[in-house]
Amino acid sequence: MNLAEKILAAHCEKKAVTPGEFINVQTDLILSNDITAPIAIKEFRKIGVKKVFDPKKIVMVADHFVPNKDITSAEQVKLMRDFAYEQGIMYYDVGQMGIEHCLLPEKGLVLPGDVIIGADSHTCTYGAVGAFATGMGSTDIAAAMATGDIWMKVPPIIKFIYHGKLGKWVGGKDLILYTIGQIGVDGALYAAMEFTGEAIDNLPMDGRFTMANMAIEAGGKAGIFHVDQNTLDYVKLRAKRPYKVYEPDANAEYAQVIEYDISKMEPQVSLPHLPSNAKPVSKLGKIEIDQSVIGSCTNGRISDLRIAAEILKGKKVHPKVRCIVIPGTQQIYLDAMHEGLIEIFINAGAVVSTPTCGPCLGGYMGILAGGEKAISTTNRNFVGRMGSTKSEVYLANPAVAAASAITGRISSPEEIK
Repeated sequence: MNLAEKILAAHCEKKAVTPGEFINVQTDLILSNDITAPIAIKEFRKIGVKKVFDPKKIVMVADHFVPNKDITSAEQVKLMRDFAYEQGIMYYDVGQMGIEHCLLPEKGLVLPGDVIIGADSHTCTYGAVGAFATGMGSTDIAAAMATGDIWMKVPPIIKFIYHGKLGKWVGGKDLILYTIGQIGVDGALYAAMEFTGEAIDNLPMDGRFTMANMAIEAGGKAGIFHVDQNTLDYVKLRAKRPYKVYEPDANAEYAQVIEYDISKMEPQVSLPHLPSNAKPVSKLGKIEIDQSVIGSCTNGRISDLRIAAEILKGKKVHPKVRCIVIPGTQQIYLDAMHEGLIEIFINAGAVVSTPTCGPCLGGYMGILAGGEKAISTTNRNFVGRMGSTKSEVYLANPAVAAASAITGRISSPEEIK
């Protein structure tokens, strides 16, 4: 068996599982947020169960419309908050929270060998620590909160091997945008994407979170990495419970093996209106922008902010550009303050937000008007994703987003540094 199959087999008490097989899987953690939890809670009430199966294995995070932007979002969060306190489950509110997919790894709530489900498609982020993590609908989450189990089909597994050494301004965001550009937004439909190779071995944890996060943008059921010393170093600082590391068998079978040589790769940019519309930054020509967003569950971690600050230090944001920086969690915000990054952003003319999903989903903190263009480190650039259906979103890494904020057009960081 491969890595994903090993984890799933262990969680359904089987010696082996095969792609296409339907299984009942025991979960280690169940997640929802201020958009998806209210639906799950209402469905949970319909089941007639009084208590969740295990409050220590359920976490709810207010992150999409917080601090609440209007009465509707306030009511959503209140419903979730009341349920969390009633049930005694883990709950992160304003002041302690962060963007859920940055927060849970930071808190040591997701660990190697886990099966994690969330009522959010980017739950696949946690595959970076060697877990099987996937998004599900709110009604599935309601049933899981009652029973602790999920019913699912074992996905086929596609192995991606990345050869070569990453260039200075190339990271996890570029690897995953390039991959999606090659295989398409449905190229890994309902498959687990296993990421390996020399470039992956040398990729820091933050870059791995970025890649796993966007597995769903290729249609993936999950994105997963092998546990190596980088993973163990990250997890040992945070884990508060035991975990088990799984390794694929030497003769593990895969639905497909895809190999890339990334030694000459330059930063990638996905043009509207699909993540798969990826091109090297040097091939774009002159595309003027109105807004640059640096943050989100994809690229709101401390290393992302350090890269952006390296570009912006001593420079000024273009007078026609709004640059919005959103740290992924309160701790990341605090770390950025201690390192002087926040001062760099403000001196450059950027605005720094409290942790929130904000503009990524067209929530708030940076909605686009008709005809406006944004470069963003977020994960999706569908029509109307960040506001008006007549706006455009270009996806890129933090270095490109920061460089573009300075020039007023989509630019390579090589133009600045």
